[in-house]
Amino acid sequence: MMFKSKIKWVAIGGLILSVLSLLVHMFLANTSAELVDYHVMTGFVEDLDINVVGRQGVAYRRLWKKVKSLEALQPYANPRNKYPVPKPHNNGFIHAKIFGGFEKIRSSICDLVTISRLLNASLVIPEIQESTNSKGIGSEFKSFSYLYNVEHFITSLRSDVVIVKDLPPELKATRKRKKCPIFKPQKSASLDYYIKEVLPKLKQGKLIGLVVIDGGCLQPVLPRKWGEYQRLRCRVAFHALHFRPDILVLAHQMLKRLRASGQPYLAYHPGLIRDALAYQGCADLFQDVHTELVQYRRAQMIKHKLVHDELSVDSYIQKLNGLCPLMPEEVGLLLRAMGYPPTTRIYLAGSERFGGQRVMIPLRAIFTNLVDRSNLCNKYELNRLLGTESPLPSNPVNHTHVETAEKFTKEWDKEGPHPRPQPPPPGRPIYKHEKDGWHGWIAEKDSEPDPSPIDLRDRAHRLLWDALDYVVSVEADAFFPGFHNDGTGWPDFSSLVMGHRLYEMSSSRTYRPDRKFLAKLFNSSSDNLYFPKRSWTLAAREHLNNSLGEAGLKRQLLHSKPISFLSHPIPECSCTTIKPIGDHHECPKWLKDSVTKSRTQQTATTNENEQPDNDTDESQLDSEDQSISKDLMFDRDEEMDPND
Repeated sequence: MMFKSKIKWVAIGGLILSVLSLLVHMFLANTSAELVDYHVMTGFVEDLDINVVGRQGVAYRRLWKKVKSLEALQPYANPRNKYPVPKPHNNGFIHAKIFGGFEKIRSSICDLVTISRLLNASLVIPEIQESTNSKGIGSEFKSFSYLYNVEHFITSLRSDVVIVKDLPPELKATRKRKKCPIFKPQKSASLDYYIKEVLPKLKQGKLIGLVVIDGGCLQPVLPRKWGEYQRLRCRVAFHALHFRPDILVLAHQMLKRLRASGQPYLAYHPGLIRDALAYQGCADLFQDVHTELVQYRRAQMIKHKLVHDELSVDSYIQKLNGLCPLMPEEVGLLLRAMGYPPTTRIYLAGSERFGGQRVMIPLRAIFTNLVDRSNLCNKYELNRLLGTESPLPSNPVNHTHVETAEKFTKEWDKEGPHPRPQPPPPGRPIYKHEKDGWHGWIAEKDSEPDPSPIDLRDRAHRLLWDALDYVVSVEADAFFPGFHNDGTGWPDFSSLVMGHRLYEMSSSRTYRPDRKFLAKLFNSSSDNLYFPKRSWTLAAREHLNNSLGEAGLKRQLLHSKPISFLSHPIPECSCTTIKPIGDHHECPKWLKDSVTKSRTQQTATTNENEQPDNDTDESQLDSEDQSISKDLMFDRDEEMDPND
């Protein structure tokens, strides 16, 4: 009897252990799955032989050092003339809706604040339609707060404009009844337009609505006497528009991971945006379905009279004229010509990369440390930015196809025996996720379908990804644009980053390439791009070095500023620590003293850590330049044909 009871207790103990073992295995399985999903790349490929790329040499350090000729320029957007503080009792309220992506939103907000100051009106926090139109996004965020810090925005501009979160109850009721006048100003609207057309309506009804579509609602270049309004734009863009705190926290975490072990990094924005490519007719630079997608969008632009040209244009002629982007492969070759080693850390910015990963393959082959936010952040960190989102309906079955197939099968069965063999069974339902990505419609329809709820939510998410990329690009040790000044007339991501870097850190290494010159340069050596002549390398290097300084700034002034003031906010928003030349303003004494003190501390730190560049023999520079040129012969098998 006792023996049976022992067996019973052993069996019970074994059952309990089995259950515990099962629970432990389930816990480990869930934990390991999370670790796989939330893995973050924290290590980069490093060269073991530092002498090959001259990492500790002067030539390598010159790739990252500041541009000496621009060190005198300092950010200074404070008012310089009599500038009264706005009063609570004014002409009324401005309620605005902003359409478009990240670049258009940022530029439009600056214009709206400037117009509010001009009309002596209170600005209601603008509605960002890209997030408002997305159903079920984070309930804790609403419109403007989805991207920017509302409290900081209001507080930092309290000396410029009265900004409120909502309309008074009586005016809110007026707006709901659609009794207030609505204006849809053009991007190039002048100050006179607002003073003569908009201001009387504002005074009359105490409320007007503005609908901003083109990425702005005020002309970029204003007469010199309105310089204070240009400086107000700078204060909005570079001081008031702070991203949400959690966006900034994650962006700074990305910067920390990029600069691990004290290494610098370069940010690169390809600028491969479908609208810009279609506008300029660059379809032939791509393959397969991407060419068709560009052509379809170009046909739509022609239909809506945004493009006044033929549908089919020679993309290669457009590229020779500098109207098409530098492709990632070309950017990789230029950076190698500059002397950047294959292990250089490059951050790939931009939420939209038309052409997919295929166009990035050559650049990844040249630079092994090419990363983006998906490499530096795990899924948990990125999803945390989205907040609590309501689930969307799963991808529906193509019910029309199912009904047709069922009807065909029933009719076939009713007809009785057939003298011929049975046809193949009806095709199974086609699910949306089985199509070839977001362009699956092009093989089935002649018109692009309306955005689905998932597409609208993805557009809202892109605002957050662009915000992360914007911070990382502005803080980069060097920045290279693939398609700035794209000619569309709308603000572009690269130009905004370049303008921000020019304002905050004028002497930082921001390349401003002339695509027309580089297209001819590539065309002259198209057969031996990976084994170029030394004269080609020197020509590319000279052009890019010149683009860092005054030559690049002059080109930016001519091509970027007429499109977006924020892309070139000098001399209105800057001052110089040396004797001013032309329109430049001399910095106040307190700012000069601060800059001098900062440079003294930086020089002392440099002297402690390494020998200054000036004490280096010129022969050493030449020898290192020659070694870098030799390294431009890419690591390839000897049997490989260079023209493959």
